[in-house]
Amino acid sequence: QVQLVESGGGLVQAGGSLRLSCVASGRTFSRNCMGWFRQAPGKERDLVAAISWSGVRTYYVDYVKGRFTISRDNAKNTVYLQMNSLKPEDTAVYYCAADSALSSSSGYYTTARDDYDYWGQGTQVTVSS
Repeated sequence: QVQLVESGGGLVQAGGSLRLSCVASGRTFSRNCMGWFRQAPGKERDLVAAISWSGVRTYYVDYVKGRFTISRDNAKNTVYLQMNSLKPEDTAVYYCAADSALSSSSGYYTTARDDYDYWGQGTQVTVSS
């Protein structure tokens, strides 16, 4: 059974930092694009960042550029999201996701939510002002 398990969420003051981790089990995702999404109450689940299987290419939504960094350790089947300079509007449940499609291109990633087939249960991030 494939599982993605997020950790690292919590309550932090504005300007603070958190590092989210997502550990995959049940299969390896070393040749798969992975991403972090977030969903605030009453809003859609949106992509925040994505990373190609090799890590050579990354994507960030505009409002987190320069503040968030996505990375991965394929040996540990783990993807990370380092979040700095957090703002109250970053408050949301953060989800890790993986695209089941294997890619031969080291730079491939997808920004389409429907391309992600595996999802974690989410971790709450709350930023107080």
